[in-house]
Amino acid sequence: MRTLRYLLQKEFIQISRDPAILRIVFMMPIMQLIILPFAADYEVKNINLSVVDHDHSSYSRRLIDKMTASGYFRLTDYALSYEKAMKSIEHDKSDLVLVIPAYFERDLVRESGAKVQLAVNAVNGVKGGLAGAYAANIIRDVNADIRLDWLPPQKINPSVSSIEITSSYWYNPHMNYKLFMVPGILVILVTMVGAFLSALNIVREKEIGTIEQLNVTPIAKWQFLLGKLIPFWIIGLVVLTIGLGTARLIFGIEPVGSVFLILAYAAVYLLAFLGWGLLISTFVDTQQQAMFISFFFMMIFIMLGGLYTNIDSMPEWAKIVSKFNPASYFIEAIRMIVLKGSGFNDIKDHFVKMAGFAVFFNLYAIWNYRKRS
Repeated sequence: MRTLRYLLQKEFIQISRDPAILRIVFMMPIMQLIILPFAADYEVKNINLSVVDHDHSSYSRRLIDKMTASGYFRLTDYALSYEKAMKSIEHDKSDLVLVIPAYFERDLVRESGAKVQLAVNAVNGVKGGLAGAYAANIIRDVNADIRLDWLPPQKINPSVSSIEITSSYWYNPHMNYKLFMVPGILVILVTMVGAFLSALNIVREKEIGTIEQLNVTPIAKWQFLLGKLIPFWIIGLVVLTIGLGTARLIFGIEPVGSVFLILAYAAVYLLAFLGWGLLISTFVDTQQQAMFISFFFMMIFIMLGGLYTNIDSMPEWAKIVSKFNPASYFIEAIRMIVLKGSGFNDIKDHFVKMAGFAVFFNLYAIWNYRKRS
C-alpha cells in the first residue's frame, strides 16, 4: 500500500504541474456542456417558406397566415411562378415551396376539395421531413377550420356530448429537449475526459523515457496501472459533480432521482472507461497513435450510444453493437434517474453490465502490460 501511495502522489504532482491538463479536464467539459445543448435541438424552427399563390382568395390568405403564424415557418419569398420559387430553393434561400393553384377557393366550396402542392428541399433530410410534416398538419387544421365554418348554426349544439382528446407527456411535460440532451452530453464529456487522459498517460511515460525507470523497479503491474487509474477516476467524478451543478445552474435541471446514485454509477462507469484507456495505452507507442485510436472508438460510442438517435430505431446490427457500448448504458441510466427518478432496482442490470466491462478492461490491461528492462 505504501508503494501505491507514492505512485498516487507522483501522479497528482505530475498532473498539477501541467496547467494544460487542468484546463482540458475542467474548463473544456464545462464550456462544452454550456454550449452544446443550445445547438443539439431536435425541434426545427425558422423554416424558410416560399409561396406561389395563383388564387389570391380569402382562403389562400388564410392558409398562408396560418403557416407563418405557427412559429415554424418564415415567409422569405412570394414568387409569381413555381419555376421562380424553385430557384430560391436552388440558391438555398427557401426550404419549402407552397403552391396554391388558381380557383383554389372555388373548388373547395363547390366540390368540397382542392389541391395544393408542397415542394420540400430534402438535401437536409431531417429538416425537410419535419418541414413537410409541419406543413401537412397545418393544412389539415385549416381544412378542419374551414369545414367547421360551413356548418349551419343550428347544427352546432353545445349540449351534445363530444370526445375531447388531451395529451400529457410523462417525465418531460413541456417537451424540453434540454432535459433529454444535457444528461447525455454530460456522459460523453465525462467519457472523453476519462478515456483520452488515461490513454495518453502511460504513452507519455513511454515518450519521455520514464517508463523504463519504472519498469526496473519492483512495482507490480497492478500497482502501476492502479496508480495511473485512481487520479483520473477521482478527477472524472469531480468533473461529473461540477457538470451536474452547471446543468442545474444554467439549465435549471435538477435530477428527480438521487444524485448519489448517479455518482455511484459513474464511479463504476469511469472504472470501465479508464481501464479501456489504459488498455489502449498498452498497445501503442506514441500519443498520436493513442489519440487516433481513442477518437475512432469515441465516434462509435457517441453515434451508437443513443445520444442523438434512439437505439430502438437503429438497424439490427447497430443494436447488437450498442450492447457492447458502455456509453449507451450510462446515457440510458442517467436519463432514467434525472427524468423519471429511477432507483437502484430500476438500473441494477446496468450496474451489473458496467461492472463486467470494468473487470474485463482492467484485467485485460494488467495482463497486456509488459514490463521490459
